[in-house]
This record gives sequence, structure tokens and C-alpha cells, in this order.
Amino acid sequence: MSQATQAGGARRGAVITAITSGKGGVGKTLVAANLAAALARAGQRVLVLDADLGLANLDVVLNLSARVTLHDVFTGKATLDEALQPAPGGFSVLLAGSGLVEYSRMTPEVRDKLLDVIAQVRPRFDQVLLDTGAGISDVVLFTVSLADEVLIVATPEPTSLTDAYATVKVLATTQPARPMRLLVNQVQKAGEGRAVATQLQQVVDRFVSPGLAAPVRLLPLGEVPLDAAVRTSVQRRQLLMDALPGSPAAVALAAAVARLLPP
Repeated sequence: MSQATQAGGARRGAVITAITSGKGGVGKTLVAANLAAALARAGQRVLVLDADLGLANLDVVLNLSARVTLHDVFTGKATLDEALQPAPGGFSVLLAGSGLVEYSRMTPEVRDKLLDVIAQVRPRFDQVLLDTGAGISDVVLFTVSLADEVLIVATPEPTSLTDAYATVKVLATTQPARPMRLLVNQVQKAGEGRAVATQLQQVVDRFVSPGLAAPVRLLPLGEVPLDAAVRTSVQRRQLLMDALPGSPAAVALAAAVARLLPP
């Protein structure tokens, strides 16, 4: 989420960050929404694009009505401006539909439509967060390929770490190198996230980097504690950053954003 520039230092538009995970259920969408709120509080113009095109739930997290979605934009039923919505927290969203089997694969038509949307929103924002689906489907991988940076959300759970490693391996071996950050969510004790990041880096060093032109470096963004406040905010259908800004998880997310932005 560093500043995007062209040669000569001129801004070329938003920094695009793909927020992804190997495994579902790690809190990726909650992290994306609350990072967006923290970025907005820091004075950034932020868009969250729900890139889980056929199985979206960003609208549920934000308690918004998905009256106009990316599906409507792709099919010509609505303009991009009609689909853009303000969200709680001071950022904008582009919502996707749910239960749309046509987005289970990345067809050439969907690819072109998504590229067009990205080209239109990039000049209008400082930060664009792509909330991808979980896993390594062709839809997820294409979405991630559009990003300047990647943020992988994982938990200390062994299955989450295994799937996070698989995600790192696929991205490192099939896509151009770019900053790849790691946020460890739902940690039960301080320092657990750092230990997880070290463990994952060691596995990547041993099994992924030797076959590449340059070693893969995971940039630890921090850890977010397992916090009852998160459940409370979800039940209220409110952003954690708004409902309980002083909670440990909210403070940790704000600290993560502070590490992302230039001084």
C-alpha cells in the first residue's frame, strides 16, 4: 500500500492491494473492511472491491444492501457510478453478487470487464483493496495478478498455514514478483503472529525460493488478537473500527495500517 508512482515521481493512481487467503474462515473480509476504515481515517480515498464475484459477503459484513452489483455493471444493467456505494467507515465499495455460478471460472468476457472496472477506478482513489475469494482458483489468481501488492491473511491454525504456504508458492511461481505481506489473525498470545511468520518464511526459503531468480520475502504486517469485540461487531453488523475502536483487535489493525503508509 505504498505510494504508486510513474517515472519522474508522478502519481499514476491508486495502489491496488489484493487481500487473499489460502483458506476460508480466517477473517479476510473483516480484515479488508476494517483496514479500509483505518486507511480512510488516515486521510486516504479508499475503495473496497468485492472480488469474490459469485459468492460475495462484503455487503453482509458492512450491513449494506447489494441493490446494484458488479454483475449489473458487467451485464450493462448499471453504470460503474451507480454501483459505487459509500460504506460505514468513510470508504467506498463495489459489491458483488452471490450464488452466481457464471463467476466460478474466469472467462475472457469477465476478465475484460474486470480490467475495465480497474482502469476506471484506479485514477479516482488512493487505495483499492481487492477482497478476493479464498483459495487458488483461476478467478482468484487473475484478480491477484491485477494488484501492485498482496496481503495474505492467515491464522495460526495448521490448515490455514498449509493453505497460506500453497498460496505463496503458486503466486511466487506463476506471477511477477511484488511485495507480499502477511497478517496473522486470531492469535491467542502476543508474539504468536511473529512465530507463525518466521515458520512460514522458513518453509518458503526451503521449498520455494531455490527455484526462483530471487528469494521470496514475506513482509510481516503484524498480528491481530483473538478478540471478543470482533464477534460483538459482527453480531451488530458494524465495523470494529467504528463500534469498538479501542478494542485490542481494532488497535492492532490501526497499527498495521500505520506500518503500511509512508511517514
